[in-house]
Amino acid sequence: MVFGKNLDVTSYTDGKRETHNPQGRVFPAVLWDFYNNGCSIRMLNPQTFHNAVWRLCSTLQDHFNTMVGANVYLTPPGTQGFAPHWDDVEVFMCQLEGSKHWKLYSPREEGERLPRHSSANLAQEEVGEPILETTMHPGDMIYMPRGTIHQGNCLAEEHSLHITISCYQLNSWTDLLEKLLPAALATASAEDTTFREGLPRNYLSYMGVAHEDSASPQRTSFLNKLSSLLAKLANHAPTDAACDQMGKRLMSEVLPPALEPSERARTVAADGERWHASKKTVVNRVEIDPDTNVRLIRATCCRLVQEDETVRLYYSTENTREFREVEEQSLEVGEELAPAVEHLVTTYPAWTKVEDLPVDQLEDRMKVVGDLWEKGIVMTSEPLGAHYDDP
Repeated sequence: MVFGKNLDVTSYTDGKRETHNPQGRVFPAVLWDFYNNGCSIRMLNPQTFHNAVWRLCSTLQDHFNTMVGANVYLTPPGTQGFAPHWDDVEVFMCQLEGSKHWKLYSPREEGERLPRHSSANLAQEEVGEPILETTMHPGDMIYMPRGTIHQGNCLAEEHSLHITISCYQLNSWTDLLEKLLPAALATASAEDTTFREGLPRNYLSYMGVAHEDSASPQRTSFLNKLSSLLAKLANHAPTDAACDQMGKRLMSEVLPPALEPSERARTVAADGERWHASKKTVVNRVEIDPDTNVRLIRATCCRLVQEDETVRLYYSTENTREFREVEEQSLEVGEELAPAVEHLVTTYPAWTKVEDLPVDQLEDRMKVVGDLWEKGIVMTSEPLGAHYDDP
């Protein structure tokens, strides 16, 4: 573990929040010295080191269709590690050990409701009176919507250990529209000459902040024309393509699927050469047959995207358990084989025989499934090598 990457050391004293991270590796003696001197410890990516946290986050990301992350906080008795603040994520917080007293506050103004970014540290006098004050004990859980101002402090007689599960970061209508509107404008400009018409010769003489209180006929006409163009823009919006771009981003951010042993045995992870028990020899991998039943390993493990005059499949199965540690992963499917992938996406969790995929040539059906198998995107209904151990 490395300070700043896997662990943070923090404190909040006399209204001042500080981070005390040394450089380099985390040594237990150094970490416990900080803790014994009243510092809180924040583990930034427990899913990297703890299989149960990985499995929980992986399962929840399938439900929420967003990246799901986790932090673990260890706080000494009678201390507070963080200033009042709000986060840019939906938070589910569960108390694991000890107890912690929490105060939750409403947004200070409408502009801070459902924020897209986390706040700076807030002063105590800025947050007003709490809307909820409670003490969390082991097994208790609290949900804090995005933008909820909160602060927690330990009781004098016991430490606190809690985990926060977070989701829905940058997953608002605004984030979709940021991808949708430029594409809609490019399409509208290409297809409709109205968008390419020149602006009125003298529009700067009646438009702008200096003229915003005026009500001239030219200004009214300009605003009406602009409203008309914005309304027409919706007709050119490539909504599905923009949603695919959101899905493409998701593939680079999410954790790889956490598979149960019985699932792993039916994926490429269990493929390859193996020992034949009765023949006392090594046998080669078993190939997928036309009548093999396959499906995606998870509904959210991949995203089919039309781009650059072809079709690419972005996937998360080769991600690591550390956020964006590897580059974006994709493979080119092409328009000819895309219907096979579309079928697997839209029929999940049903099984499909390879030979029944909606592509003309059996050779192409076998190819697309083979490509998906090699990337860990599909699984089979039965382990491919199950019959090797038959007597």
